[in-house]
Amino acid sequence: MPTAHALSYQTLALFLGLILSGCASTMSAAKIEQRTALAIGREVGSFSIGAKSEESGGRVNYTATTKDGQVYQCYVYGATGLAKATSFGMVPDSDAICTAMNRGAAKPAPATAQTPCNALLKAAGKCSAGQ
Repeated sequence: MPTAHALSYQTLALFLGLILSGCASTMSAAKIEQRTALAIGREVGSFSIGAKSEESGGRVNYTATTKDGQVYQCYVYGATGLAKATSFGMVPDSDAICTAMNRGAAKPAPATAQTPCNALLKAAGKCSAGQ
């Protein structure tokens, strides 16, 4: 039969394990992908999630890369196990927040003969000399 000290150490270890596991996000990969799709305006499955890391407090940082090469740095806050347990599951997960990292890669098309030249296009030097 275990001694009283052995039981108290086991109880303490179990308690600490529960507390520490309660600091991790409980957000599933499918939910992260769905929230990311809304944030970047793409269909689920048209991008991949990579370089995922987790901070304390339930923040998950990751990179979303679309099939056409657009790269986004994103994060979400998922409710931690401890937060869900103490609120009876009423703590919501956040939406994804994403920033496009290679915005300057694609240049806008210059004004063509079919595009009417206006004051803004002229100021930007996008109109041909005859317009």
